[in-house]
Amino acid sequence: MYFISYDLGTGGVKASLYTQELITKGKVFIEYPTYYPQPGWHEQRPGDWWAGICESTRTLLSRAGISASEVGCVALSGHSLGSVPIDAEGRTLLSQVPIWSDTRPTEQTARFFQKIDEEQWYMMTGNGFPPACYSLFKLMWLKEQQPELFARIDKVLGSKDYINYCLTGAVCTDPSYASGLGAYDLQNGQLDESLLAAAGLSAALFPPIVPSHKIVGQVTPAAAAACGLAPGTPVACGGVDNACMALGAVGCESGQVYVSLGSSSWIPVNSEQPVLDPRRRPYVFAHIQEGMFTSAYSIFAGGSSLRWIRETLCSDLTGENAYAVMDRMADQVPVGSHGVFFNPSLAGGTRQDKSVNIRGAFLGMHLGTTRADLIRAGLEGIALNLKLSLDALQEHVAIRGPLLFCGGGSKSPIWMQMFADVFRMEIVKTNIDQDAAALGAAAICARATGCWPDYRKLSSLHEIQRISHPDPQRADLYEKLLTQFVHISDILSDLGDYLANE
Repeated sequence: MYFISYDLGTGGVKASLYTQELITKGKVFIEYPTYYPQPGWHEQRPGDWWAGICESTRTLLSRAGISASEVGCVALSGHSLGSVPIDAEGRTLLSQVPIWSDTRPTEQTARFFQKIDEEQWYMMTGNGFPPACYSLFKLMWLKEQQPELFARIDKVLGSKDYINYCLTGAVCTDPSYASGLGAYDLQNGQLDESLLAAAGLSAALFPPIVPSHKIVGQVTPAAAAACGLAPGTPVACGGVDNACMALGAVGCESGQVYVSLGSSSWIPVNSEQPVLDPRRRPYVFAHIQEGMFTSAYSIFAGGSSLRWIRETLCSDLTGENAYAVMDRMADQVPVGSHGVFFNPSLAGGTRQDKSVNIRGAFLGMHLGTTRADLIRAGLEGIALNLKLSLDALQEHVAIRGPLLFCGGGSKSPIWMQMFADVFRMEIVKTNIDQDAAALGAAAICARATGCWPDYRKLSSLHEIQRISHPDPQRADLYEKLLTQFVHISDILSDLGDYLANE
């Protein structure tokens, strides 16, 4: 028997094939676009997600040379804060839907907090992203902007829950995904009626909440014909990407910390109680493991900032080796990038910033600035920004290292060395690297089918491939640069406020 896990991310979907012992036997990645029709609007097409699931599944099974009937369970890790409205017949009501980084409902958010104290809302929900990111407020916006469409909504599904619906016809979600709706009470494990009432929304809009490892249904004949899975294949509920990655990276042991260096980048900790701070607002999701939480500080555009640099400044570098070429160019530039700084707030700011209106920028350029300087400044800027996240987390949790890095960025030895120097800490890369979320979803399959009674075996699947040790001299230089980086970031926040008020 095999398992297939799907990592439905911001940049695309990855289908991975695992044995019952969770050994990887193959994986396929299918990219899909994000659309930016207006400032603050970040949209994707649910049809693209489903097309990616179908293509990746067929390709995966073909390459592995196994029959669809040998797949014993599938599960998804899905990007958070999704809002896919469907009607009573199960038809998708929007061809493009806002994703997690969409911040359009600013007016609705402001009105909500005239009724509900914002700090109390945060302390109940742990929703530490800018509030406009959360599904609750996007639905308020939709109700006001498209009332006729809103009146036709039967249920609102998250990203992975929409795919589960496509596969099985079942309508449900799990605690980890529900905890990003904007109205989930972390301590009570359910949606809060007072928050829904303040938003003018009914609890009936949201699907029932079941455990992540619950089998929610079987692949229907129609879905099987489309995606290549066998009819009747069990589908587990799965979880939000943050929680699945936490499970795959460091299991469910309390106090474990790691760094995710993907499209967005974050530093989370597992704990039996949510880490809440009303000033800096780490964001919290319910963990895949019942009774646990994963709390994190983040930047919205980590790997996606580097991707922007590749596409904008390095469009002549094509193929899978483009990032390796960029690494080699950056490695020829000294610490500090010849005075150039990069702030990676290309998708907006977090509560760690002076203002959520902060804009990304290159600063310190002159006529002698080279492309290599800009590339290194980009890598350094992301690392310095995440150092601020690490410092904030260390106010709550003692972090001594070595620190596990996962996500696509962990493949770069040059960048990992840079992080070791910036963090002044040993950085570890294992064989899991960017497959942590996929492994977490596969572990859900193992538990859902009874192959595993719990998740304790996960740590044994990690094999250390590289340890990056900090260089004291470079670490001293980065410590000075961090002070300058913070000053520049505050200026960019002020500029963002100015531009937002013009």
